[in-house]
Amino acid sequence: MLRIAIMGAGRMGALIRNTAESMSDDTGAWLFDVVAQVGFDLDAADSAAPADVMIDFSNVATLPAVLSYVQRTGCALVSGTTGYTTEQLAELKELGTRVPVVWSGNYSIGVAALRHLTAQATCELPGFDVEIVECHHNQKADAPSGTATMLLQAVEEAKADPAYHPVYGRQGMCGARDPHEIGVHALRGGTVAGVHTVSFFGTDEEVSLTHRATSRQIFVNGALAAATKLVQRGPGFYTFDQIMFG
Repeated sequence: MLRIAIMGAGRMGALIRNTAESMSDDTGAWLFDVVAQVGFDLDAADSAAPADVMIDFSNVATLPAVLSYVQRTGCALVSGTTGYTTEQLAELKELGTRVPVVWSGNYSIGVAALRHLTAQATCELPGFDVEIVECHHNQKADAPSGTATMLLQAVEEAKADPAYHPVYGRQGMCGARDPHEIGVHALRGGTVAGVHTVSFFGTDEEVSLTHRATSRQIFVNGALAAATKLVQRGPGFYTFDQIMFG
């Protein structure tokens, strides 16, 4: 049985706990034991019971508490929190020199496939204009989404040309589109769990790749699967793809 600690007690934190506590193997044995869950009182992390892995889908503001807990207990970390600054991501990477850490803007298997397909289409459709559009619920704090940023990185890596650059929305008399632009746009409304579309516009034709999440359950399932595999790894800063497919 894998001992897990959960950072955050909001919608994702509650869903992670409910899912983990309902999972068993073929013999009926429970797969996870939730030994701690830290909510708004971040000081509680200082006395929370040690776990084998912490799962964090909370908020950038909890990072100091996350780092403190992981350093104190020596557990692995599955992080799905988005909106980190470059400096905060550097702290997570440094943590990976001591314990296994996986960070991803999306823990969906379908999105992992979308990234691969996006890179492939970028290579096979040279000269096409690329635009990325993401849509999320009206409570999402950061924009663009972590997934959109990952898709942007897939395009940039496939292009392998520093002239390509992101343009985050357009307004006013912005002129003709620079052929080296990669458009990135964020929509917010309602209760949308997450929709990501990468469109390739050529002369007289268009190709679009879309992933549509109908609930947050897919991210929880991916995070718990990653947690099970991560604890078998040594210290390092891993991607979701490396943990699941490496």
